[in-house]
Amino acid sequence: MTTSWGTFPLTRFPADPRDPLRAWDAADEYLLNHLAESGTGLSGTVAVVGDRWGALVTALAAARADAGSGTGAGRLTQISDSYLGRSATAENLARSGAAPDAVTLLTTQDPPPARVDVLLVRVPKSLALLEDQLHRLAPAVHEDTVIVGTGMVKEIHTSTLELFERILGPTRTSLAVKKARLIHTTPAATGGQGEPAANPWPLRYALPGDAPAGLAGRTVVNQAGVFCADRLDIGTRFFLKHLPTGIGAARVADLGCGNGVVGLAVALAEPEAELLFTDESYQAVASAEENFRTHAGEGRKAEFTVGDGLADAAPGSVDLVLNNPPFHSHQATTDHTARRMFADARRALRPGGELWVVGNRHLGYHVTLRRIFGNSELVASDPKFVVLRAVKRAGGPDRARQDVTRG
Repeated sequence: MTTSWGTFPLTRFPADPRDPLRAWDAADEYLLNHLAESGTGLSGTVAVVGDRWGALVTALAAARADAGSGTGAGRLTQISDSYLGRSATAENLARSGAAPDAVTLLTTQDPPPARVDVLLVRVPKSLALLEDQLHRLAPAVHEDTVIVGTGMVKEIHTSTLELFERILGPTRTSLAVKKARLIHTTPAATGGQGEPAANPWPLRYALPGDAPAGLAGRTVVNQAGVFCADRLDIGTRFFLKHLPTGIGAARVADLGCGNGVVGLAVALAEPEAELLFTDESYQAVASAEENFRTHAGEGRKAEFTVGDGLADAAPGSVDLVLNNPPFHSHQATTDHTARRMFADARRALRPGGELWVVGNRHLGYHVTLRRIFGNSELVASDPKFVVLRAVKRAGGPDRARQDVTRG
């Protein structure tokens, strides 16, 4: 990525030279060009929200170094909900030669900076996550704060602009350049247009009375940005009707757990099971842990991990993996994430262990499972979804992760 402050080799995480998707796009370039051309001061406290793979803070770290920002300067901070995005940021910063302390990496679960002089927002796919983050940052904004958002045209809607206007102040958009736009907001004296309403996140709702697996009527919490935040999505509802039973004291991983409803259903039905909840979203894992503690009890054994799926799980350490994999990476439709999840699940499973997957029929996960596991069985189906089961056969050779994540 070429900018006014240098050219930076950037990758997504985990890095794969065969990955055709770039770690930046025209929206990132538009914002960085605007900051350089407008002469925006970057020596104060700069907060960057939603920087997907670290393209923004990598360039800004170089800009601040060129400007001699040092002792007494404000911090450059990235706020991200994505473990993969934060990991990519760390690698991209190191690759660019940035000082180890050049950027403070915060998650959406961390307290934001108390005062922000420049607020840069990469518009996320989730309007709820944007709303939550703007509410959390509004107290840090002062009358001289420079606020600029960026996104592709298809990502910026009237509802997006209304959030900036309602929470932070008067808002306008730029002309489109390479199908990207900027959002310019002037901080209002009160932080928004009048006193903004309280942050509605996290959201709590009761599961429907016909929810399966002992979940009916239970109240669950969803942090902003977690998939299907205000209801039980139909894919999960179908999966819950067809979960394995009689698993006893098995170690069960809810892979890509979201708010943890699938793992919670297993915990309620199988009192001896040990649960592992893992997701790359800090918001998701926080939701899953609160839901589990509320309904399974404080004394129930479980592990909650924000990370790259089961990449760090010990080989042969899991008996059963339950997975409803995403098929989007931001705005890109791809089965790349699902293939990595399946490969990691096979490595983490003990011989004879099983992976159960729910997915849309048209995604063809049975083909991918046969390639990775050598087998795939249809457990249940309806016109929209399938539940598939794959078994790790004893004695079968493990395939290296990189061999199954592309192609």
